[in-house]
Amino acid sequence: MAIQIRPELEALIEKDVARGPYRSAAEFVEEAVQRLQADEEWLAGNREEIAAKIEEGWASAERGDLMDEDEVRRDLEEKKRAWRATRRPA
Repeated sequence: MAIQIRPELEALIEKDVARGPYRSAAEFVEEAVQRLQADEEWLAGNREEIAAKIEEGWASAERGDLMDEDEVRRDLEEKKRAWRATRRPA
């Protein structure tokens, strides 16, 4: 299969190949397609839950149950710390 890629995307691929994580442009594209497919499968499998959370958040906002900027930042920082803790190698 032959595909055409915009020059700016081709430059990004070449940059990553040169940096070392990928041995070739083909390997880069294969990895990108696999990740995109995994993301799409996850979204398809979680669509109802995502929609429910959006509805819940919208209803909360309509009631005026909103967090201020400082609360949002603290909450996101805590979630980021927790996420990073699960990603650390043992």
